[in-house]
Amino acid sequence: MRFTPARSRGLWLVFGMALSQSFALPGAADTVTPMTGAEFDAYVEGKTLTWSQFGAIFGIEEYLPNRKVRWKTSPDECQYGSWFEREDQICFVYEYGVGEHCWTFWTEGDDLRALSANGFEGSELTVINETPEPLACPAPDVGV
Repeated sequence: MRFTPARSRGLWLVFGMALSQSFALPGAADTVTPMTGAEFDAYVEGKTLTWSQFGAIFGIEEYLPNRKVRWKTSPDECQYGSWFEREDQICFVYEYGVGEHCWTFWTEGDDLRALSANGFEGSELTVINETPEPLACPAPDVGV
């Protein structure tokens, strides 16, 4: 078989595509199907999820009815917020936060995973604990 410039380019294109796919990590946000708002709501409502990143606890969030959330930011503080769907992302806004925080959520096996809109491959969050119990949050405005 004689290799012409056109045939060589075609082989390099096929080789390049195969090589790029071999480096795609399973579960990377660009190779998964993002959850819709309805799928996310059905998965999380009524649960309190503990999220992990890089082997450490990232945070704990309780998912309330009507797309409301309670996020434990420290042992003595919880923030209330809500979430909404925008295209392929779920975005959160919190009472004391600045702006919105958008994430892509997907399931991988039995695990729920999330990647921030500003995140990079390898910085995904994974749920490491799930419970129907509410967060233990101090009452608002105690001592004020």
